Formats: sequence, C-alpha cells, structure tokens
Amino acid sequence: MTVEGKKKIAVVTGSSKGIGKAIVIAFANSKQYSGIITNGRNIDELQRVSDEIKSSGCDSIAIEADVSKENDCIRLIKDTIKHYDRIDVLVNNAGIQQDIPFAKTAIEDWYKIISVDLTGPFVCSREAVKQMQTQENPQGGCIINISSVHQQIPKPHYIPYATSKAGLEMMTKTMALELAKDNIRANIVAPGAIDTDMNIELRENKVELENVLKRIPLGRVASAEEVANVVEFLASDKASYVTGATFFVDGGMTLYPSFGISSEHDAERHTHW
Repeated sequence: MTVEGKKKIAVVTGSSKGIGKAIVIAFANSKQYSGIITNGRNIDELQRVSDEIKSSGCDSIAIEADVSKENDCIRLIKDTIKHYDRIDVLVNNAGIQQDIPFAKTAIEDWYKIISVDLTGPFVCSREAVKQMQTQENPQGGCIINISSVHQQIPKPHYIPYATSKAGLEMMTKTMALELAKDNIRANIVAPGAIDTDMNIELRENKVELENVLKRIPLGRVASAEEVANVVEFLASDKASYVTGATFFVDGGMTLYPSFGISSEHDAERHTHW
C-alpha cells in the first residue's frame, strides 16, 4: 500500500499470456493495486485478462499497443495517465526472440528484436518517468525490466536477443543511478527456463527437457507464477530500498559459466529463456 492508504497503478507490457499475465494476476491478488493496465497486440486476449483482474476486485483496462513502435509506447503511457492520473509501477515484459545463426541474421531480424526487447522498454520507461518525476503522494515510482539469464550467459543463434538483454541490464542500472533522486527505483528480473507457451518444446520433447535440466541445479523448470512472485515483491514497498539490482529466477542456471557450442547445443537451441 502506498502513502495514505492509496493503492498503486501498474502497467505491464506483453501481459496477455505467459509471464506477463502471471504478473498482472499476482499484482491483482496482492490487493495493493487499484488499477492495472494490460498490454499486448491482441485486444481480445488482453480483454480476457483484464476481465479476470476485475473479477478479483481490481480495476483494469486493456490497451492494444505494439511496443516496437515509439508512438504506440507513448500512447500506452498517455492513455494510462488519462485514465488513472498516475503510474506507480511499469513492468517492461514484452519480448521476442528468434533462432538464427549469426551469419544468417539479416539487419531486419536485428532491428525487429532490438526494437521490441530494448527500444520498447527504453521508450515506455522514458515516458513513464516523465509522469513519475512530477507526481506526488507518493513521489516517484518503480520500473521493473524483464530480462533473461542471457544478459549474462551467451546464447549462440540468438545474438540480437542476448545483446538486447545485456543492453537492458546496463540501461536499468543507469536509470537506477540517475533517477534515485526522484525516488524512482529500477530493477531487473531475469528468468531462466520457464514453463510458458514460448517454451512449448519443453512440454512436448522429453529429450530436450532432459538436456535443459542438465543446466539447472534445481533440476526443474519454473512456472510463470514463480517469476511473477519476484516481480510482485520488487514492485512492493517491501523492496523500497532495492534499486539497480538483477534478480535471477533461474534455478541456479547462471552458476554455469556459459552456453558454449556443444553436442547438446543443436538439441537445446530452440528452447527460449
């Protein structure tokens, strides 16, 4: 709960399914929010999620916007402010990736992935910060960027994706340093292998699942809810002294030094995290 008992307003990009949907549901269930914006490119899916949020007693509106487009990002934040007059939490969750060997990566592939995974969070954060710097009672806000273990672990065939996540890490740290004076916190949640539709191969291919589990000390993949729990904590006042940090939700995967080219690589390279 914020100052004087006021509840928070949150925007979560890419929240029609997977980790994003789990995050907005976790926010709603926390009873610390009075309004949650769902965002994505399919308004029907978004509306279903917003309706689920409303059923828990929290208001919600669905805003269709493509975060790879600057004007859409600006509109997303403007519409949020128009509807709720403030933004307390922004979660940049929307992301894409593609399995392409480096030498075959076209400039269009590069720009497409970077625009969603790095430029989108930059524009959404920039616009949200303009509001967070001026709002009071309480002042400031919180930005959480959803990254990946591959901000740290190289991933062959995914150079634009890994590069965008590494860039997201430094962007978040720099934002945290610059914006601390405004009481704006910026942190990262970096998932490992998560059981979502993006990782459907793990559900359907036991051989690939076994190869992936060899990289995870805890010996299992995570649920989207396990990622959402960490995001919900970082967005809450319980994490009021946390900024510029990365929280890996990876079962220990980052304890390995790298994902090198190996006999296992071809079997596991289609798995997304």
